[in-house]
Amino acid sequence: MSFTAPINLPRDSADSSATAAGPFPWVGLLALAAAVFLSVTSEMLPTGLLPDMSRALGVSEGQIGLLVSWFAFTVVLTSTSLAHVTRRLPRHGLIVLVLIVLAVSNVLTAIAPNYAFMVGGRIIGGMAHGLFWAVVGAYAAHLVPREQIGRAVAITVSGGTLAFVFGVPIATAAGHLLGWRLSFLALAGLMLVGAVVVWRFLPPVSHYGARVTDAAAHSSAATDGSGAASAHPAAVVPKPRRDPTMRAVILVCTITGLTMVGHYTFYTYIAPFLIDEMGVDSGAVAPLLFAYGIAGAIGLVLSGTVFGPRPQLGLVIGIAASALSVTVLALFAATLPVAITAFVLWGLAFGVLPPLLQTRLLHTASRRIRDTASAIYTTAFNAGIGGGALLGATLLGTVGMTAVPLVYVAILALAFVLVIVSDVVVRRRAA
Repeated sequence: MSFTAPINLPRDSADSSATAAGPFPWVGLLALAAAVFLSVTSEMLPTGLLPDMSRALGVSEGQIGLLVSWFAFTVVLTSTSLAHVTRRLPRHGLIVLVLIVLAVSNVLTAIAPNYAFMVGGRIIGGMAHGLFWAVVGAYAAHLVPREQIGRAVAITVSGGTLAFVFGVPIATAAGHLLGWRLSFLALAGLMLVGAVVVWRFLPPVSHYGARVTDAAAHSSAATDGSGAASAHPAAVVPKPRRDPTMRAVILVCTITGLTMVGHYTFYTYIAPFLIDEMGVDSGAVAPLLFAYGIAGAIGLVLSGTVFGPRPQLGLVIGIAASALSVTVLALFAATLPVAITAFVLWGLAFGVLPPLLQTRLLHTASRRIRDTASAIYTTAFNAGIGGGALLGATLLGTVGMTAVPLVYVAILALAFVLVIVSDVVVRRRAA
């Protein structure tokens, strides 16, 4: 078993023809990244404003943290059904629509008179967010040839990383200065701008929800000397009843879910940890989150350059480094220089994981089930986010904050073992 060799999987028959070689779609991918930036900022903004929102609504910090759970669990419960209902709609227009709905969700959050009303607004946002990721998950892969998937995914996912670098910290700082409600209103306005950007600059793709095998059947029909298609249906090879890549896809998605559970068990409540455990002033939370995000952006660059062709190696290093840095952060929280260094290194290490997990998924899944695999991945990712926020709230209410990062490390250890197992499964399938 080698973690340094690139993964060489069999090419799907339709892969090479589906995306002919041409100019790299920078503008379209950057528009897609902008949409991801706004969506992730909307999802994670309560983590930076948690103490402020808690005081304003008269509820505990754990309950505000659960807004992330409400959002994420809504994604899990509705994304598949919404994706099915909208399966015949153009993917391009659907992204524009969900950005508009996300804007409405943020307006409802901003004007919420009480906690229950805010939960309702977050549920609406979660429905739009789930549909968004069900579409976006495979969109980038359909804009480029297979050998450029890692690069395209890194650009798209960079929107999420930049949400942690700029979106959440800037919105957090604005919330501290001008009030958290204004932060959500400003984000709603940016959502509408983002909808216009996507409508104008993101190239439409063919309806890739249709079965690739159907298209392949038409294009691979036998032809006579004049080029006319043969009428013999026996010339079409029937598709297998079960895709051989599905087992490996499920395993990659399980790793994704576990990694997100661990991360959001801790990260959802990072503001109270920074203030109570590390002893920093509330005004320093936004700059620290900014430093964390900058480190994550560096990790993203590494994922698209150094580890793009070798996602397995990047996952092993990223998970191990995340566990080590969080362990140091937990043990030396009171020693500010050490704790801040560990905090930034954690951002760097975790920054490589989401793009590499998605790259690993798209390398593993055959083209025929790429959309299905992306939907499963979205479900696992958001189940992890919601489950992590819920687990963190439970830990806060029982054993306290000091146990939260240690639980994160334990979950990462399990994910690390499964990453090793996944390498064996994928290589057996490719053999």
